[in-house]
Parts: sequence; C-alpha cells; structure tokens
Amino acid sequence: MKQKFRIGYGEDIHRLVPQRDLWLGGVRIPFELGLLGHSDADVLLHAIMDAMLGALALGDIGSHFPDTDEKFRGISSLILLEKVYRMLKDSGYSIGNIDSMIICEKPKIKPFSEQIREKISRSLNIDTSQISLKAGTNEKLDSAGRGECIIARAIVLLERQ
Repeated sequence: MKQKFRIGYGEDIHRLVPQRDLWLGGVRIPFELGLLGHSDADVLLHAIMDAMLGALALGDIGSHFPDTDEKFRGISSLILLEKVYRMLKDSGYSIGNIDSMIICEKPKIKPFSEQIREKISRSLNIDTSQISLKAGTNEKLDSAGRGECIIARAIVLLERQ
C-alpha cells in the first residue's frame, strides 16, 4: 500500500572553478566562476532531484545518471529533473512542496530567486508558491564560506495522487 505522504532530503556540493558557466535552478547566473561537474553541475537541481528520488526510495541521481556515462556529459540538469519528475508521476505521487537552500558567499542569489523558482515550477508542473528558495552564507567558516564551492539542500514533500 502506498503511503499518503513521503518526504525526501537531498544535498549536493560542487567546487567553483574558472571557465565554467554557473547554473543554479536552471538559470545561468553571471559570475566569474562556475561549478565543476560531469553535467552542468547545477547543485540546486541535483539536491532537489536527490530529495525526490529519496522520497520515492529510488536511489540517487548518481545511480540514474552516472558520471561515467558520456551521454550525460554537459547535460542540462533541467533535462534530468524532468526525467526524475516522470519517475515521480509514474510512481503515483505529486509534489506537495519543495523547501531548498543555496549556501555560498558569492554570487548573491536574491536577484535570481524568482527566476529560479519559475524555472523549477515550469519543469515540475507546480506553482511557484510550492517552492521555497533560501540563500545563506557560511560566514567564511568552511569551503563554501571561503568561496571555493556552492552547497545546496532540499526537502521535498510528496503526496499520493
């Protein structure tokens, strides 16, 4: 018997490097550094996907989209998010809400937060009111605080359809 509600948690971290575009929540953010990864390294979408997969007990994005598979090299994480969303729908669930957080010193996320929420809402066929996006710093205390990486965390509530 399927549970009425399921909750999942996801977290991702990628190193900031030169000569890469910075993608967060499917939005290209103008910045002198980008995130290193096999795909576009969108930490926010990766955290959201892992939360969705975790809620469904379907593993993680690495098991579905391994970095050893060349077909995923440079791929937009929005494409992967839509694949995970199809898995969610096929499992008989819908998204109740997403609570997410980006942790970085720079760039400032606030100017892009509404655009990010809109991009995610379109990909997941939900209203922006179902998506919370917060941003914070680590007060220069660790690798994110020193501007070496960006961390994203997400919690997702799923409801049986």
